[in-house]
Amino acid sequence: MAMPADTNASGDIFGGWVLSQMDLAGGIAAGQRAEGRVVTIAVDKMKFIRPVHVGDVLCVYTEVIRVGRSSMEIRLEAWALRHRYGHREMVTEAIFTMVAVDDGGKPRPVPNND
Repeated sequence: MAMPADTNASGDIFGGWVLSQMDLAGGIAAGQRAEGRVVTIAVDKMKFIRPVHVGDVLCVYTEVIRVGRSSMEIRLEAWALRHRYGHREMVTEAIFTMVAVDDGGKPRPVPNND
């Protein structure tokens, strides 16, 4: 839930807070696919469509759209549930690139899930 401490001077939620929530969701999706630790290496095509307001619940939806040897592209959409139980609006979308890493932080192969 977006809280007053997360706002800018105009009263809107900071874009960085939204990006952080998306990074968490993307990391969960990528970690599940990689069956282990992942790191974010890039954020592409980030598009802020509408502001997020105090009291909105941010819902982030993910889809793994590409898997390479050690990297994955995750498409994310963030939707605001207005005033905790109102209508939903898409507020942001992006593509995150995540890399599977071993305990030493070195890239490792993503398991083949065929």
